[in-house]
Amino acid sequence: MQIFGIALDDLSRGTALARCKAWLDGDGFHRITTVNPEFLLRAREDILFAQNLRSADLRLVDGFGIVIVGWLRGKKIHRCPGADLMESLLVYAERKSYPVFFAVRQDGLSSSEEVRQALKKKYPALIMDGSVVDGRNRASAWNDVRRQTRVSRAKIVFSNFGAPEQEYFVESPRQNPGDVRLAIGIGGGLDYLTGKIPRAPRCMRAMGLEWFWRLMRQPKRVGRIWRATVVFLLRRILDK
Repeated sequence: MQIFGIALDDLSRGTALARCKAWLDGDGFHRITTVNPEFLLRAREDILFAQNLRSADLRLVDGFGIVIVGWLRGKKIHRCPGADLMESLLVYAERKSYPVFFAVRQDGLSSSEEVRQALKKKYPALIMDGSVVDGRNRASAWNDVRRQTRVSRAKIVFSNFGAPEQEYFVESPRQNPGDVRLAIGIGGGLDYLTGKIPRAPRCMRAMGLEWFWRLMRQPKRVGRIWRATVVFLLRRILDK
C-alpha cells in the first residue's frame, strides 16, 4: 500500500520479526522504520524526509490512522508498533548474546541510567551499551556513536530521538556499519520500558485505541493526535 508516495510493508509482527532475525543472523546492514501518520504528513511536505523513508529496508505500519485508510480501501492492515518490535528484538538479542546499543535522546523523559536499569531488570542477560546523543547534530551524531559500537560490537542500534532526527540517525550506519546489522527508531519505546509513560492496556491496543489512552494520560498531545487522525485522513481523501 502506498500513501503520499511512500510504500508501506503490510507485515504481521511475526513475519517482521522473522525477517529481522534473518538479517541479524546474516551479513549486511538493514534499517527499519515504523511509520505513523505524522511521518507520512511530514514526508508529504518534506522531500528529504520522504527520500529517507524510502531508503528504509522495511517500512512497517505504526498508527491507527493508517489502519483506517486500509479499511477505506477494503484492506486489513497489520500494525507493528516500534515498542513491540523492540521488545521482541531484545528477547532475541538476549537469547543469542547479540550486543545492542541505545542512542538515548539528550532531553528525553528517561535518562540513560534509567534506561540501563530498566533493561537490566527486564533482560538480565542482555549485552548492552549506550550513550546520550544529540540527534539534532546530524553531521556528528553517528560518528560519535560509531566508535562506541565498534568497541561493543553492537548488532542492533536503537534510537529514541523522535522524528525526523531518529530516522536520519538510524540511516547513517549504512555506509560504514561495522558489526551493526539492524538499526531502528523507537520513539517513546524507552519511556514505556522505564515506566515514565504507562502503556495502554493490551485490550485497548488490540482495538486501535492506544491514541485515546495517550490523550487521556497526556492531554497536551491533543494537537498531535488531531493531526495524526483527522488531518491525516482529510489530506489522504483530498489527495485522491
